[in-house]
Amino acid sequence: VLFRSLPNSDPVHKISIIPRSYGALGYVLQRPDDDKHLVTKSELDSRIKVALGGTLAEELIYREISTGATSDLNNCNSIARRMVKEFGMSRMGKIFYRESSGSQYLPSAFGGMPDRDFSEQTAREIDMEVRKIVDDATQEVRSILDARKPALEAIAKCLDRKSTRLNSSHRT
Repeated sequence: VLFRSLPNSDPVHKISIIPRSYGALGYVLQRPDDDKHLVTKSELDSRIKVALGGTLAEELIYREISTGATSDLNNCNSIARRMVKEFGMSRMGKIFYRESSGSQYLPSAFGGMPDRDFSEQTAREIDMEVRKIVDDATQEVRSILDARKPALEAIAKCLDRKSTRLNSSHRT
């Protein structure tokens, strides 16, 4: 439902609601049709929205969320943070905010402070901008899922039927 509603979203190649041994309780595999070396802001926005889709659909249907979305939330926050700090794709402007990727256990040369070229105030502004990107995406995804709830429920039932058939055929 969400993939069809978002511009610049990569096509879905596989959906599973069957738990896998690598820890996923279900997943959606998206893959671009051709090789890409650059990603646009609108494509990153769509990736954030897709990452939020599972937990927001869960919230819409069950009126509660679970811990299943941890990696999706990590992914969407990581994308938003990179948009702000590295790609100049936010209201903060076309600035690259450098931060060392050194060991978190070894203090830097400046008395244990992170090795970065921006102030605490700027760090707070970055955090607020990341939150705004994720919050705006959350509101849009909620709106899309709410408007298309019947389609969402129909897809969930179809996936449930197919996974039930697959599980029963593996037992024989």
